[in-house]
Amino acid sequence: MSLSENVLQIDYAPYTWLFPRMAMIFHHGGSGTTAHALRSGIPSCVIPFVFDQFYWGRRTADLEAGPAPIPFNKITVKNLLNAIELGVNDLHIGQRAAELGVKIKVENGIEKALQLIVNT
Repeated sequence: MSLSENVLQIDYAPYTWLFPRMAMIFHHGGSGTTAHALRSGIPSCVIPFVFDQFYWGRRTADLEAGPAPIPFNKITVKNLLNAIELGVNDLHIGQRAAELGVKIKVENGIEKALQLIVNT
């Protein structure tokens, strides 16, 4: 496939390195990718197409860490532009994403899960 000279195609980039360097993240909404996006503290928009991706897109928006998800079959230039403008320019979304990222980074999820299991 021929890409614009403004697009860099790569095979792999670690999310923990890439996401914090972005102004906004667009992703498919898999649970792992969503976790990385939320942890980064950067607003994100999910483009779901199957299974739990719809849940994670709605959850990200409900947490106010990004705009409403855009289902894959509903992508338009206008929808993407609106999501970018909201995710990049809405100070509340930027603040919520940053706050959530800090909370996730300081939480020891494995230890907390273990405590819940042992104490149940």
